Amino acid sequence: MAHVNGNAPKITLYTNHRCPWAHRAHIVLKELGLKYDEVIIDLDTPREPWYLEINPRGLVPSIDFNGEIITESGIVSTFLADAYPSHVFPAAGNPKDALTRARINFFVDTWFTKAGSFWFQILRAEEQSEKEKLSKDFVDIVRKEIEPLLHNAAPFFNGSSKVTLAEALTAPFILRIYALTKHGLLPQSVVDGFDQLPNFSKWAKEVVKQESVLYIWDEESTVQGTAKKIESLKAQSKSK
Repeated sequence: MAHVNGNAPKITLYTNHRCPWAHRAHIVLKELGLKYDEVIIDLDTPREPWYLEINPRGLVPSIDFNGEIITESGIVSTFLADAYPSHVFPAAGNPKDALTRARINFFVDTWFTKAGSFWFQILRAEEQSEKEKLSKDFVDIVRKEIEPLLHNAAPFFNGSSKVTLAEALTAPFILRIYALTKHGLLPQSVVDGFDQLPNFSKWAKEVVKQESVLYIWDEESTVQGTAKKIESLKAQSKSK
């Protein structure tokens, strides 16, 4: 938990619990033990003018931190972790902590540049054969790029016994991959392939049962919302 010096910050989080990007900020706030007010933004309707004044892009999350507006999930999450150095993300005051920060940043960047888009590509694929090919490619990429980076997870990234920013920024997507597979939206071969990766599977199974990851999680609503979104995207594609 973060140690808040002086007066506690006044934080308002603009969010939607089904959004994996907004989910990242929730995890960091929970891990830091920071209190916050919450405003739910309806992502299924056009944004209200008042919210576009806060975030002209209309995206979530955004935070109002002591009167200052900060947007974009990675920036919001890293700002909070930087403001309150802890097990989540150490201050860069010495070479050892700077190295930890660099390793976390590299892990997160590797996930999103190499592996992160596969699950959504699989959901959008029309043919089962295409889904299975993408699933195999997904597992192969995780084996090549992510598995080695988790060699010393204990159980979390870089030997940490507590959730770090590496988990906070990737956990919403890991959680959804496992849930969507359980509900049949992703091929079972994805999780079966992950189960063959000792470092990744052990790490992921710890990640998806953490209180900070689960406290806003509504699996049924999220899975249903994802299925609806994918069907809408497919319909739009066919109508072009």
